[in-house]
Amino acid sequence: MSGRLQNRASFSFTYLHQNIIIYILIGSPHHRCRIVCYLTRLFCLSLHLTRFIDCPSTKFRGIGLESSVLFAQEGCHVVLSDVNIDGAKKGAEIIATRYPNVKAIAIKCDVSREQDIKAAVDTAVKEFGRLDIMFNNAGIMHPEDDNALNTEERIWDLTMQINLKGVWWGCKYAILAMRQNPTDESLGLHTGGSIINTASFVALMGAATPQLAYTASKGAVLAMTRELAMVHAREGIRLNSLCPGPLKTPLLMDFLNTEEKKQRRMVHLPMGRFGEAIEQAKAALFLASDDSSYMTGTDFTVDGGLSSAYVTAIGEPVLPPPASLANN
Repeated sequence: MSGRLQNRASFSFTYLHQNIIIYILIGSPHHRCRIVCYLTRLFCLSLHLTRFIDCPSTKFRGIGLESSVLFAQEGCHVVLSDVNIDGAKKGAEIIATRYPNVKAIAIKCDVSREQDIKAAVDTAVKEFGRLDIMFNNAGIMHPEDDNALNTEERIWDLTMQINLKGVWWGCKYAILAMRQNPTDESLGLHTGGSIINTASFVALMGAATPQLAYTASKGAVLAMTRELAMVHAREGIRLNSLCPGPLKTPLLMDFLNTEEKKQRRMVHLPMGRFGEAIEQAKAALFLASDDSSYMTGTDFTVDGGLSSAYVTAIGEPVLPPPASLANN
């Protein structure tokens, strides 16, 4: 087995659209003969904000849940944090049931509050001794987000507070922690780490179905990530953006609540289907591993070919989408 990341002691990351996840991982006794084996022997803290505006009961789910379970499957101990503590507890229960050798802890956090993010990172470092990977995957898609004429300032400000400031604060406190990571060559541990920020394909492409605040916030995430990548490159801290295409997650499907809305988007998808949360979780896993060690400042697009398409093919896809890991 390669020693690329299997000896790292902590991992942190954040969740798409609704949740910010910070994973800190350590110490797995097993590994698998595939790319994700390089993340074994890690602790994982997962910090989520589940905050879809008019749905206070929204659960820990989608990319955040899939990512949590995927990293736990690789032997990572996971701390799941959510503004909805019941949702985080549910995710922790799934992990504890399936992977009894993995430690899964649920805590509460709201990524629109800087002190909550700082406390989450501080907790992770106190619990696990270091922070190697941060995945800032926080955000909302507000149902009242529209064009420049119709979007109210309160919607704009709320979206920026969560989608952009939450990512900024996540980067800030992750960088501070990663600078303090102790080096132990015998265990393959070193200073620095990997930060993954979830943006979106809408940061790269325009749409006549506007969500202006959301789009602007995700474009800002791309720009911020590139800038920070250049600033911290020689400190051993890598920063990359993950740009998902439209996904079959509760967040988007709640928004695309009519067949007309779905089909207007489906016609542009070369693969003839929406993406799955597990596909983004696997992309995050790659960016978290040392297999991506020469990648920084990158817009890592996982959109089923959408951003490369003009005219798409006719017919039904011959391959089914991958199955959910969390719901199996």
